[in-house]
Amino acid sequence: MFKDRVIAITGAASGIGRALAVHLGQRGAALALSDIDEAGLSATAAELRESGVRCHTRLVDVSKAPEVSAWCDDVIEEFGQVDGIINNAGVSVIDGAEFVSHEDFEWLMGINFWGVVYGTQTFLPHLRKRQDAYIVNISSLFGLIGVPTQAAYNASKFAVRGYTEALRQELHGSTVHVACVHPGGIRTNITRNARHHLRAGLTFPKERLVRAFENHLAKVTAEEAAEIIVEGMIAKQKRILIGKDARLFDFVARVFPTGYDALIRHFRRKPE
Repeated sequence: MFKDRVIAITGAASGIGRALAVHLGQRGAALALSDIDEAGLSATAAELRESGVRCHTRLVDVSKAPEVSAWCDDVIEEFGQVDGIINNAGVSVIDGAEFVSHEDFEWLMGINFWGVVYGTQTFLPHLRKRQDAYIVNISSLFGLIGVPTQAAYNASKFAVRGYTEALRQELHGSTVHVACVHPGGIRTNITRNARHHLRAGLTFPKERLVRAFENHLAKVTAEEAAEIIVEGMIAKQKRILIGKDARLFDFVARVFPTGYDALIRHFRRKPE
């Protein structure tokens, strides 16, 4: 399916991005990978090259449009084409809506939302030249429901969802397939690497949150998530839900758009 295709992936140094690169490489794709984590990106590339996968890497801060543009130019120069962009790079801030700093909010939106916009707009003219191309934007379960201490992250992922759904309609009938992905709890480092601000009565020490997330909520591995995304791409799915939690809250939010607050409170009981 992906033989002789070139797929670009942001946030490819770890987590879902790295797993996607490995999975697509196994299916015959050539990979154009970016991240700001030089060591992690090099490790991903080394693993792929050992398996005979053609791979190009570049350090890119996706919140900066010129860096995304330069990366895209590199990809075309290296491969002569690009058949898909997976806008996967993401970060998290754990803080109350009342308290989250403008600096943290802007940092998160720059990566989670503007990174998606820059990646989409920069690669789209090249994707239109292909007979079968993909734009895959990673939103979240938190792009379906609001959650306390996640106001900034919620805002970014709801924005990704809205942007992607509008884009999908605009590109209907073209050769470019658009998908929005909503992962639930995935075993990645996003919570461990989050900017975390402890507020009395609002949140918990970071190590306790990480332990609770990894032990109780992160039920799906990055490798499993990558396989679901790739299968969704092949099936031309417009909306890809990953995990029982994503499917549950997608249903609950549609049927009880305000009533799901009580369920959130239940799940937010003090972590052990």
